[in-house]
Amino acid sequence: MLDQGVAPPAVDTTAPKTSVLGALIRRKPVERLVSEGGQGEGGSLRRSLSMWQLTMISIGATLGTGIFVVLGDAVPKAGPAVTVAFVIAGLTALFSALSYAELAGSIPVAGSSYSYTYATMGELLAWVCGWCLILEYGVSVAAVAVGWGEYLNELLDGTIGVTIPDVLSSAPGEGGIINLPGLIVVLLAMVFLLGGARESAVVNTVMVAVKIAALVLFCAIGFTGFKSGNYDDFMPLGTAGIGAASATLFFSYIGFDAASTAGEEAKNPKRDLPRAIMLSLVIVTALYVLVAAVAVGAWHWKDFDGSEATLAAIMNDVTGQSHWGTLLAAGAVISIASVVLTVLYGQTRILFAMSRDGLVPKVFGKVSAKTGTPRVNTVVVSLFCAALASVIPLGKLVDATSIGTLFAFALVNVAVVVLRYTRPDMPRTFKVLFGPVFPVLGFVFCAYNMFSLDAVTWVVFGCWMAAGLVFYFLYGMRRSRLATEAPEAVPAATEK
Repeated sequence: MLDQGVAPPAVDTTAPKTSVLGALIRRKPVERLVSEGGQGEGGSLRRSLSMWQLTMISIGATLGTGIFVVLGDAVPKAGPAVTVAFVIAGLTALFSALSYAELAGSIPVAGSSYSYTYATMGELLAWVCGWCLILEYGVSVAAVAVGWGEYLNELLDGTIGVTIPDVLSSAPGEGGIINLPGLIVVLLAMVFLLGGARESAVVNTVMVAVKIAALVLFCAIGFTGFKSGNYDDFMPLGTAGIGAASATLFFSYIGFDAASTAGEEAKNPKRDLPRAIMLSLVIVTALYVLVAAVAVGAWHWKDFDGSEATLAAIMNDVTGQSHWGTLLAAGAVISIASVVLTVLYGQTRILFAMSRDGLVPKVFGKVSAKTGTPRVNTVVVSLFCAALASVIPLGKLVDATSIGTLFAFALVNVAVVVLRYTRPDMPRTFKVLFGPVFPVLGFVFCAYNMFSLDAVTWVVFGCWMAAGLVFYFLYGMRRSRLATEAPEAVPAATEK
């Protein structure tokens, strides 16, 4: 077992002399990734999560703001064809989910696509993938927290007749000074996560049950106000509108991969991770398409523009009574909070894996012997996400999250093809059908959605990538454990 508690020396004369190119493409053997599972500074993660709990983690991380809030932004872009946009975004997620399932069953570790890339395409691309995951998980926590505040106000208005004033519930530039609800929900999630993974999973399972019940209730009531004429002009903004909506709605599918970040805390990861990923995506996609179809049938697509707490507003309009919308708002408050909880969990586990590899500071890899959780990691990440949620508008966060996720998913699809070639005989508990066809389609769909995003989002992504590369070359490349350890400490994998 490798000693996790000893910092690498400032100058390691036993480390291999590697060229810059060699450093960038060095890979971490699959066997080593798996053997190090759960190990951290000062303690180890605990294997306590069942297949059902893993599925609930993925559903909890996925089903939330995307359907409760972002639907109101997507419908004006595509009109009634938003249902098609959901299907396109879902196909993108499906192809990537198949690739995730294969890799999660073969490399069941906490790093998710970062670790898969490290084993197949080398350290530089692994770092880029990990940096994208930080954007995906960290920024999406903030985006989800912002959306939570909208439904909290709807709930407060329907129950006690007051709302949090804009100055305390909106970001600067949107009429406010700070988004206090967004700040609070992240800090509450932090408290639950510090208690332990199993305890957090129990809380999440309850919240997932509530959110599914809330969406089923919406469909039942919303269908009573269904008007087929709302679908007459099905594609008012053409295929370009569908593409733009699909890119935005992809945000709704972010999180299905959350189960893969729990690979070192699952009881039977090789069997349960693939099942949890696929089952969660099927459930989420079915709910999304059904809710979108009912929502557009109940409201004309132009009515969605500028709407907040959209589903609650539709229920109030259909029934003519406010208590139904209030009930849905209560479900949304609980369900969106579960997204914050599970996505924040995923972010901490990815940083845990990157810290163990030496690419980010060791503090992110310290594990509490009492709770079996990376406590300092959890606090630092939570405070960062809370700060983002309190000052950044929702729209900017959604698109930034989507582009980072799409890039990471694209790399996962490539990783499947590479590992099929380099390690054809490696045991796989799940295997994508039709050879490289589905992974290649997954890559193409990811690229299509990335290029459907606007130029501003690409500029933000470029700046984020530039900052990440600077950090890697100044810190990660030299402190990587593959760089600081003697050759005999790094077991070689059997390659084709």
